[in-house]
Amino acid sequence: MTDASTPATGTPDAEVVDLCRDLLRIDTSNFGDGSGPGERKAAEYVAEKLADVGLETTVFEAAPGRTTVVTRIDGADPARTDALLLHGHLDVVPADAADWTHDPFSGEIADECLWGRGAVDMKDMDAMILSVVRDRVRTGRLPARPLVLAFLADEEAGGGLGAHWAVDHRPELFDGVTEAISEVGGFSVTVRDDLRLYLVETAQKGIDWMRLTVEGRAGHGSMVSTANAVTELAEAVARVGRYEWPIRLTPTARAFLEEAGQAFGLEFDPDDPEALLTALGDAGRIVRATLRNTANPTMLRAGYKHNVIPGKAEAYIDGRFLPGYEEEFHATLDSVLGPGVKRESVVHDIAVETTFDGPLVEAMGEALLAEDPGARTVPYCLSGGTDAKSFSLLGIRNFGFAPLRLPPGLEFAGMFHGVDERVPIDGLQFGARVLDRLLDLA
Repeated sequence: MTDASTPATGTPDAEVVDLCRDLLRIDTSNFGDGSGPGERKAAEYVAEKLADVGLETTVFEAAPGRTTVVTRIDGADPARTDALLLHGHLDVVPADAADWTHDPFSGEIADECLWGRGAVDMKDMDAMILSVVRDRVRTGRLPARPLVLAFLADEEAGGGLGAHWAVDHRPELFDGVTEAISEVGGFSVTVRDDLRLYLVETAQKGIDWMRLTVEGRAGHGSMVSTANAVTELAEAVARVGRYEWPIRLTPTARAFLEEAGQAFGLEFDPDDPEALLTALGDAGRIVRATLRNTANPTMLRAGYKHNVIPGKAEAYIDGRFLPGYEEEFHATLDSVLGPGVKRESVVHDIAVETTFDGPLVEAMGEALLAEDPGARTVPYCLSGGTDAKSFSLLGIRNFGFAPLRLPPGLEFAGMFHGVDERVPIDGLQFGARVLDRLLDLA
């Protein structure tokens, strides 16, 4: 096992920029309706890079073109059977080049950043894993424990053709895995020149995408209507959209706010954390939605002609509930909607939460400190969802840890699914070095 203060042998960051650039140039847009190009081309690229250093891969598709790659690497200690899963998804959300400074699928390097759709979500982490593993295999440096690597399809549409499918149909590929790391964590928030908080994701809100339906009385648009489905639905949607959900502090959220308050020298008021969130800037934007349940109206559908009152109206709600608060979330929502609205789930997934302790957590801190003496790790809850939800069903403990040292002022939260997504070159190289150290310490 390597001491964290000793530079790692090999050059784990040597290829990371080129690998990420290649992946960004492969369009894997996931429109959620099966119309995109799929992940096959990117998966073939990944499989080739792994095979190039002698690793055997398992490649499978849940549907034509929806391709996942998995491989396994032995650990240095044959007595250890507790494997660590490193996973990333290969698909990205769509992007319109007309809105971007640089073409989202060109892999442009400008302003000391690598630009492209997937630069932070999450082909950067895919490239880190590939760069580190290829270097370790070439130089004969086994990780401290067995590794399973998974490059997955369909995360941006919920993982039904990716992680969910793999867990349901190929669980043997993950035998022995006890812990996993993946996206949306490990990035820095600058407090001052000598202190940066690195947010490690230990929890995720649950997802409930719902359809609301109101049935009324169809009729002519010129008549007096006392049972207009559109009117009743619009009123219910407005109530949901304007409802102020109360603050609910999960163990993860409380731990983050206490640590952040101490770091910034601000008092943490559990009943009113807004002042602290404002001081956190971009990080506060990420954390704000993890202090409460949320339900946002996103789509409306009703009618077929201007002068016809429809007999039915539909609305769609993006609901997110905190770990431990799903029952309260649904009860509150039904109360706000009222009795005339039918609610049904279209997409539902669990909330997850783990504790911020143990050897893997300690190793994250040590690996970061070796590359950044001003690093301090803190747990946080993600308002969205990742493939970690699927792997938790196998009893795997999940963390978001795709390490990036970010420059102060970079609006990192806006990069996810946003325009002009980009990752700093030196941050990408930093992440590969940290990940490499972690594999000796974990």
